[in-house]
Amino acid sequence: MSDKVDILAFGSHPDDVELSCSGTIISHIAAGFRVAVVDLTEGELGTRGSAETRKKESEAASSIMRIHYRENLGFKDGFFMNDEAHQLKVIEMIRKFRPEIVLCNALHDRHPDHGRGSRLVSDSCFLSGLVKIKGENQAPWKPRAVYHYIQDRYIQPSFVIDISGFIQQKMDCIKAYSTQFYDPSSKEPETYISSPAFLTSIVSRNAEFGRLIGVEHAEGFTAERLFGVKDMLSII
Repeated sequence: MSDKVDILAFGSHPDDVELSCSGTIISHIAAGFRVAVVDLTEGELGTRGSAETRKKESEAASSIMRIHYRENLGFKDGFFMNDEAHQLKVIEMIRKFRPEIVLCNALHDRHPDHGRGSRLVSDSCFLSGLVKIKGENQAPWKPRAVYHYIQDRYIQPSFVIDISGFIQQKMDCIKAYSTQFYDPSSKEPETYISSPAFLTSIVSRNAEFGRLIGVEHAEGFTAERLFGVKDMLSII
């Protein structure tokens, strides 16, 4: 079977995708689309858990989302760069999966890896389409669009995706990262994301985005360029 997917979602850390756009991923898979996820790092600098536990948790989350493929590029958490060496690794993933749409980190956010990962993936999507950048047995491929999901910091979305009916499945895949989020039995240090209020805030934001378009829950994205539709009736 071909590795080609419709949507390729990148995250700087395991759980970025789950927190920010897993509802969209789950809903699109339910509609018959193929989706892959690529994590840039193993999240080894996280206060709670380890690279090993994050790997097991990402596998559990992947199963809940029912994604078709997941890979980890093993970049250095906190210190990867938007340079040629890292771009070539991302280009390899883009050319392998040949997505129509790429989803990636927010353009700016609380964690510096998010903005840096965002720019790395966006630049690599452009470079992936250049014929003079050679890849081993890989043809050039340029996705039709790159969209940035919204993370910790509030960013006005360019558009939102209705995820009504999928919010519980989204929260289940987030909670698969049991070392990272609220667990009353955990003995690990408390962090910004380990409180029950943090999980509540995710549902609340999705409810607020949903309210804006008259649905129960939605996820927000920003676009790098103006995009259009064929007819006005296709807009909610």
